[in-house]
Amino acid sequence: MTTKSYPETDRSTLRRVKELGTRERAEVHAILDAGLICHVGVAIGGQPFVIPMAYGRDGDRLLVHGAIASRLMKHLRGGGEACVTVTLLDGLVVARSGFSSSMNYRSVVLFGKGRPVEGEEEKARALDIVADHLIPGRSQEYREHLSKELAATEVIEIPIDEASAKARSGPPHDLEKDLELDIWAGVIPLTLTPGEPEPSPDLPAGIEVPASVRKWPERG
Repeated sequence: MTTKSYPETDRSTLRRVKELGTRERAEVHAILDAGLICHVGVAIGGQPFVIPMAYGRDGDRLLVHGAIASRLMKHLRGGGEACVTVTLLDGLVVARSGFSSSMNYRSVVLFGKGRPVEGEEEKARALDIVADHLIPGRSQEYREHLSKELAATEVIEIPIDEASAKARSGPPHDLEKDLELDIWAGVIPLTLTPGEPEPSPDLPAGIEVPASVRKWPERG
């Protein structure tokens, strides 16, 4: 039975500003679904690495992919531990002091052990999930994956067993005595705004921009 929240563990326990955090699945999933890039942190041979990657979510598993020869992929394929983060920056909070200045954000930190996605059919499905996460509907527009492409690609799933989300929104929280200062305070909202699609230089004339690209601003 799927619980409403992810279990509290020593690693997922929020220790600072706990009131901004939650382990509710719906909140965690919403942030993961809104993000575009995750950062995968691992320790290999005592050396920490943090790698930015495209990803997709399929239920309670995160999907990433990379070259077979990648040391990160080898680490995850072997069941290595990973810490994955996703952050959405919604605004810069401009306070009357540097101490009270902040950011409005939504973030997720999750922990899990990697395991390989095996078989051409499952690999192809996982890659389509990642593609559709980035550009909804795109997998219905491109050609099928080639066997040699699937053979050269490592696809890893990281079960979302431990996760927490944290978010801040709203205006600055200035000290009461600072409210009398003649200093502007407020928020600079930030959004990701797409430009006009740029066709590839080798694109033949007459090929229209596909629906997935045209509708990308609606991705949310």
